[in-house]
Amino acid sequence: MSRFQMLSDAQWELIAPMLPTRTGRAGRPFSDARTMVEAIIYRYRCGIPWRDLPEVYGPWQTVWTWHRWMAAEGTWDAVLAKLTAAADAQGLVDWSVSVDSTIARAHQHATNTRSLTGAGSSYKNLREEPADHGIGRSRGGLSTKIHQLVDGAGLPLVSLITPGQAGDSPMLLPLLEQLRVARPAGRPRTRPDAVLGDKAYSSRAIRTHLRTRGGKAVIPEPSDQQGHRKRRGSRGGRPVGLDAAAYKGRNVIERQYAQLKQWRGLATRYDKYAIVYRAAVILKAVLAWSKRLSDTP
Repeated sequence: MSRFQMLSDAQWELIAPMLPTRTGRAGRPFSDARTMVEAIIYRYRCGIPWRDLPEVYGPWQTVWTWHRWMAAEGTWDAVLAKLTAAADAQGLVDWSVSVDSTIARAHQHATNTRSLTGAGSSYKNLREEPADHGIGRSRGGLSTKIHQLVDGAGLPLVSLITPGQAGDSPMLLPLLEQLRVARPAGRPRTRPDAVLGDKAYSSRAIRTHLRTRGGKAVIPEPSDQQGHRKRRGSRGGRPVGLDAAAYKGRNVIERQYAQLKQWRGLATRYDKYAIVYRAAVILKAVLAWSKRLSDTP
C-alpha cells in the first residue's frame, strides 16, 4: 500500500456499494470512486490545499466537487449508519458510550466567509449549513469544537460541530437524539447502557434524562454541586453515585481524539463550511468502523 492509498481492499469492498457511481450524464468525469475517496483522505491527512493534491488523483476540482456534493447529500452519514448497523448485528458495538469534545483551531482560510453575528448552529439538520459556519471565538481565537459519542471501544457513533465557545453539557442531549443504530427487525437502538462523561456533563437535567430512559450516568459530581447539595440538607437530595471502575473506561474518547487529530486537516480547520468539515470527521469514523469490520474473521 503506497502513501497515496489508505483503504485496504477489504475496507473498500465494504463501503463501495454505498457510494455514488458514474451516471453517464455530462460533466467532468472521474476515473473511479476509490480514487476520489483516496484523494479526500489524502487531503485531510496531510492538511494541504485542494489545489496541491498530487496529479495521481486527477483534477483537484473534481475531488473537491465530489466531497462537497457528498457532504450536502449526507452520503458519509448513510455509510456510517450502515456500518454501525452491521457491527451491531455482529455484537461489535459496546453500548457503554463515552462523550466529550475537542477544539480545532480555525485557519484564516476557513474564516473569510460572511457570518451572521449571534446566529446559532443547527444540531438536528445535519445537511444545512449553519449561519455561523460552526466557527466561534474562544480564548485561543477562532475555533471549532467537535462533539462525539463513541462506543466502549472508542469508535465514533455520533459527531456534531459547534463554534469553539459552545459548552459541552448542552450538546449531550442533541448527541443522544442523533444516536440511531438500525437493527434487522424492529426499531433502531437509541438508548445506551451507560454514558461516561467528565464533570462538565454533570447536571440534574442530564441525569434525569438518562435515568428515565434506562441509562446509567457515569459522571462525577463537581465540588461546587456537592457543596450546594450539602447546604440544602435533606432538600438537596441523595449523593450522586459514581461507578469508579466503569469511569476508567472514559479514556477511550481521549484516545479517539488523538487518532482523529492525526489528520492535519481535522486538527486544524481549513474548510469554510461546517458541513464539509464535518463530512471529513464522519469519513474518519467510516474508516475506523470499516477497519473493525474488515478485521473481524
